[in-house]
Amino acid sequence: MHIKAFLSSSFGHIRIEISENGLRSLSFVKDLPDDVGDNPPGAVPYIRQIEEYLEGDRTSFDLEIDWSGVPPFHQQVLKMVRTIPYGKTRTYKQLAMVLGKPGAIRAVGQANGRNPIALVVPCHRVLGTNGQLTGYAYGLELKRQLLELENPQAFHHQIAMFEEAVL
Repeated sequence: MHIKAFLSSSFGHIRIEISENGLRSLSFVKDLPDDVGDNPPGAVPYIRQIEEYLEGDRTSFDLEIDWSGVPPFHQQVLKMVRTIPYGKTRTYKQLAMVLGKPGAIRAVGQANGRNPIALVVPCHRVLGTNGQLTGYAYGLELKRQLLELENPQAFHHQIAMFEEAVL
């Protein structure tokens, strides 16, 4: 079984791929293919949870993940990223420390940057070591929007603190 499905949201167009083992890929795409029709029935539970999240009605996902093709260290990092609570953030350094690999900050960043399953593995919740918005495959503006969706008050406070420190 290999299912591809698409959805549109106020955050952009999303493409998902599902295998017999679970969600294999979730990515933001610039345009939807011209031949997009109705999504297959097998995609409905996935689409429903993604839409609920993007509408602010869901704080976690109950979806199986297909980790095949993801290198072991990346899996380790991404499984840890998946534990970051809704509305909270962590830094690359914090993740490296929890993994017991304090010297692997860049490797953690690379694994996070190659996350094949955006949103469900919330790589947007990972910030630079200084707390700064850094590196999001779909652009920093979308990262900002997702963080703001999850916790508007904390996000605005964090930005104000960062701007104060920089200025």
